[in-house]
Amino acid sequence: MTVTLMWEARAAEGRGEELLRWARAQELRPRPPRRETFRAPGDRVLVLTWWDAPYEAELPELPEPEAGLVSRAVHRWRFEAVGGEGPDTD
Repeated sequence: MTVTLMWEARAAEGRGEELLRWARAQELRPRPPRRETFRAPGDRVLVLTWWDAPYEAELPELPEPEAGLVSRAVHRWRFEAVGGEGPDTD
């Protein structure tokens, strides 16, 4: 089974690039098979990690950044793959 962890934070005013650098510098042990980092308007940073593990597995997650770096608490969600969608997938 593949589990995807999502971590999303909004930077404090004017600190978007700093939050992005901070998120990219965070090491996860063990390392996930796949990890992608995104940014969006409003100084938001999103990190997705994919794991070959059961949904309930204990997996490493990015921590909360220091309080002054973000404008609100980090959001975290866990997802499990349910198969493709569309005419060519099952």
